Amino acid sequence: MEASQLVSQCFSSNPKYSQIKAGLPEDYASIKTIRDLLQINYKLIGAKEQLRQNLIGTMKSGGIKYPGLIGYDEDVIPALDRAILSCHDIFLIGQIGQAKTRLVEVIAKHLLSPIPVIDGSITNDTPMDLPQNDLILLLEGQELSETSPVFHISPESAKKIQDNKLDTKITWVEGSQRFRYVLATPDISVKDLVGYIDAIKVAKKGVEMYKIDSYSPGQLLQAKHGIFCIDELPVLDPRKQVALLSVLQEGRYTTGSYPVVFEPRTSFFATANPIDYTHSGKIIEPLYDRLKSHIHTHYPKTIEHEMQIILQEAKLANCLVPAFVLKTLARLVHKARASPEINQAKGVSVRFGIHGLELLVGESERTRAISHGIIPVPRNSDMYCLKQIAKFELAEIDDTIENRNKTFESLLVDSIKETSLEYLQELPQETINAIKQEFSGKSFQVSQGMVWQNGQVSYSNQLLGFANLAKLVEEKLAQILQEQSNLAKSSQNQNLMTQNAENELRAAVLEIILDGLCNFTPKIIDKKDTGYVTA
Repeated sequence: MEASQLVSQCFSSNPKYSQIKAGLPEDYASIKTIRDLLQINYKLIGAKEQLRQNLIGTMKSGGIKYPGLIGYDEDVIPALDRAILSCHDIFLIGQIGQAKTRLVEVIAKHLLSPIPVIDGSITNDTPMDLPQNDLILLLEGQELSETSPVFHISPESAKKIQDNKLDTKITWVEGSQRFRYVLATPDISVKDLVGYIDAIKVAKKGVEMYKIDSYSPGQLLQAKHGIFCIDELPVLDPRKQVALLSVLQEGRYTTGSYPVVFEPRTSFFATANPIDYTHSGKIIEPLYDRLKSHIHTHYPKTIEHEMQIILQEAKLANCLVPAFVLKTLARLVHKARASPEINQAKGVSVRFGIHGLELLVGESERTRAISHGIIPVPRNSDMYCLKQIAKFELAEIDDTIENRNKTFESLLVDSIKETSLEYLQELPQETINAIKQEFSGKSFQVSQGMVWQNGQVSYSNQLLGFANLAKLVEEKLAQILQEQSNLAKSSQNQNLMTQNAENELRAAVLEIILDGLCNFTPKIIDKKDTGYVTA
């Protein structure tokens, strides 16, 4: 069948394939040329409609709509569902570290279908971007008329179709590859967004200055049939915001340099900090109005959610993460967000906890694991290193390094206290009395460098003189092993399993018990420079 008949049939007939996602043929991997596409009467579905249809499919199947997003089930996710089902462009408002950009990336990866793109195209050109007659002309090896005011596909893609005709190769491009992220900074130019005249192309090709052959696409056209996300939109000056306005208002834009209209056919997302969002004049009113759905994000509301996010996002070496260390770290982050001494307008990012866990594993490697050839297991004595990633700003007192360190240490001490006491709830009075008696006239040494069992100076050797404390360690170890197992199953994180590190977990359990005994009211033991002693 000749090209004109194939094209006419494709454009006028129903698809000959079943879909596994919106617009995605079941056997799409076997469709490799324009001929293959035309023979099945392929129909391209727009980005917003892809998001809508794929969300509906996920909801019907009971699948996970936005994998990896934690703590948003009650508010943000329902708002996202409504916006996507309504085919809205979306404005996400929230402080640093609230997964705004991550959220958009997840949507691009999981709710956009792969589409057939002419091999090598950087503007996601598909044959179906072309009007029927234009596609026939190219497949017959003819030149397109230059009178059309609309940019359908790039000159490079058009040339490939002219040269290869029905055998022109196509590549199925995933949604994540059609996602473009732009951080709005003062040096972002209109050219970065909408494209520009490329002097090198002019020189190499010998084309006229204002012919489309000299055009280099900007981020908007590189996001064609995908998602364009601009981070911190209010930072963008009004002139650049106007360039985005025409995309939202009319679905098209011009560059001013070419007598051509560009249609990116993209789904538009923007983000902003709440301070900038509410500041008058930061966003031009027409643009503000045309971002139809405004969705407010937030930090994790529970310590459990904070723990899950930290575990999910932290990049860890082979290690064992005690659940109580993770809980103390998450509690520290929550306390920082609630502290009146910290500038809450700036926020305390979830990255504090994520980077904190990575640092704790590194600290346990530095102080013990590497020198003793053991698996790193973070514990309470490691946690003071976290001040190097405490990036908050102070509000009530002078924002000096000294004051930041004091504020951090106060929050950390409170976090360790609360977590350690949780593990010693309902401790029998006879156990308390027995342990207190054991400390009479003796001290127990704790240090980062000390391991459970290694020659004379170790935790296990010291415990030989503290029978009741040793018994309590074993009782709590059994409880914590069960907690580790439950958390590992729910998070599918192998860094919570013992992995032949049970002795070092014992050492961490011992430290949290000692901290708990020290934090009882009245104190059972006290912490001195010489070690833990009777109170």
